[in-house]
Amino acid sequence: MTAQLFTPVELGGVTLPNRIVVSPMCQYSAVDGSAQPWHQVHYGMLAMSGAGLLCLEATHVEREGRITQGCLGLYSDENEVALKPVIDWIRGWMPGVKLGVQLAHAGRKASAQRPWKGGGPLTQADAPDLPWTTYGPSALAYDPEKNWHTPVALDAVGLKRVKRAFVDAAERSLRLGFDVVELHGAHGYCLNQFLSPISNHRTDEYGGTAEKRRRFPLEVFEAVRRIWPAEKALGVRLSAVEWVEGGITLEDSIETARQFKALGCDFVDVSSGGNAPGQKLSVGPGYQVPFSARIRKQAGIKTWAVGLITEPEQAEKIVAAGEADCTAHARPFLIDPRWAWNAARTLGVEPPPLPLPAARATSILPFKQNSAVPKAAE
Repeated sequence: MTAQLFTPVELGGVTLPNRIVVSPMCQYSAVDGSAQPWHQVHYGMLAMSGAGLLCLEATHVEREGRITQGCLGLYSDENEVALKPVIDWIRGWMPGVKLGVQLAHAGRKASAQRPWKGGGPLTQADAPDLPWTTYGPSALAYDPEKNWHTPVALDAVGLKRVKRAFVDAAERSLRLGFDVVELHGAHGYCLNQFLSPISNHRTDEYGGTAEKRRRFPLEVFEAVRRIWPAEKALGVRLSAVEWVEGGITLEDSIETARQFKALGCDFVDVSSGGNAPGQKLSVGPGYQVPFSARIRKQAGIKTWAVGLITEPEQAEKIVAAGEADCTAHARPFLIDPRWAWNAARTLGVEPPPLPLPAARATSILPFKQNSAVPKAAE
């Protein structure tokens, strides 16, 4: 039996062994952007999941662009040094794993509380040096009624700084050995804010018409594409619709995807919403899959489908029907870190092999009666 979910797929110059992606999931556990022991445990676990690609959480390109104080970053040498042992450990034990990173800037939604502290904007009551200055396309707060910070509208110098920050973070990602970079252009963060008429009220060449609102995200992508090798993969996450009147429409996103493709975009990770507190989502199993299907067909680009895709049969149907090239999963992997293995068994195909060096694999493959203890990675 052949399951389409477990067939290889090419993203740019990268071949994934199957079409299952561990979606980026914020951990809010970094210190000034730097990875901690938690990240090694968390990503080490997910690297053994059997997924075709493990994509690290939103990793911020500027200190001021972090969502929270605990968000991961690649904006400093210290961040790069701290993340290297995490990546090296995974590569040492599981060299076949494909690794991605989502590069992000939170824009006007930066300087927020961690979710378990209630979310919402940071205040001086949290610490004397808080909140920090936030930036966006326009001086429009995300939610004035809940006292979200009013961002500083990026001027020419600021636009150049943010673009350079994305490039610098991509260069750090390259040195760290990531196979895939995804630029975060969804969920109400900076690049999404430029694309949306809700958050972008500029009157210069970066605002007004849909074409002008696309300009800065396209410039950022183009700058990253120039330094990101063709033998790797570069994509974008988009909020296909905003679920509010006057927001981004699916037709807007189809055209946006076409223009990213023309610049060398290898895939679009299709999500939705996040830029307006008044959004009215229609949520259900696979509720964003139709957006992925339309963008894939009409923009002629590979897509990932994401959002309440929890069952193996559901994921298989999406890929087999051509509604997406990959399915991306977050909470299912937190609930079951071996979701991909169990999906293979459910679909009646051979489970993905553990991507271990042969010398080590014999001692820790599951269901083998072998009491040998594997040596630590050299």
